[in-house]
Amino acid sequence: MDFLPAFFVLIFLTVVFIAAFVKILNEYERGVIFRLGRVIGAKGPGMIVLIPMIDRMVRIDLRTITLDIPPQDVITRDNVTIKVNAVVYFKVIDPNRAVIEVENYLMATSKLAQTTLRSVLGQVELDELLAARDAINHRLREIIDAQTEPWGVKVANVEVKQIDLPVEMQRAMARQAEAERERRAKVIAAEGELQASQKLSEAAKVMEASPYTLQLRYLQTIAEIASEKSTHTIVPLPIDIFRPFFENAAALLQKKEH
Repeated sequence: MDFLPAFFVLIFLTVVFIAAFVKILNEYERGVIFRLGRVIGAKGPGMIVLIPMIDRMVRIDLRTITLDIPPQDVITRDNVTIKVNAVVYFKVIDPNRAVIEVENYLMATSKLAQTTLRSVLGQVELDELLAARDAINHRLREIIDAQTEPWGVKVANVEVKQIDLPVEMQRAMARQAEAERERRAKVIAAEGELQASQKLSEAAKVMEASPYTLQLRYLQTIAEIASEKSTHTIVPLPIDIFRPFFENAAALLQKKEH
């Protein structure tokens, strides 16, 4: 009976020992092992056994990390102050370098993304930022990825998420858009007038070649007027009806002059 407390103590110490020096790594995790301060490599997934008092392990997550860049105050090349935030997608591809080459790869990537965002957007104009966002995202990804590559970190994508414009700039852009719509409306109306005049000119040439066409058009106009519900019907008379009278009057004037 005196051995029971000692037996339970031994079991407790065994469990503590196993919990301290036997590690279980998930499929998406790797463990960077330091033995007497020197890296012996990344191990996992599965069960990892560490040597007591000699080995130390650092867990590294290999899944893609979504990092929100807080809003940054940026002055564009055309001196417009805007507030921009973005999101960065990256993951660790070399656990050894992610532990050795940088103290905290999460914080380092975040600070690098913030400074790169301000630097790149400060070199473009506002119109380019609004119209060519895909090209700017690609440029940001290339710059950040080139600097995080020595850390064993791969940047998959960078997206400029939101652009906050000053109220004055929003009003100016609204006036510009309205003026552009008015310009397009005037151009379309002018093109319509041009096409209508061309068609009328072609119709006049056809009627000139065939006088009966003018008479048929005249009868069609009368039919369209008569079909309307009105107490008054206006019948237009073609000028050709009065042509004989004009010719007789001109002949009489010539006789009187002689």
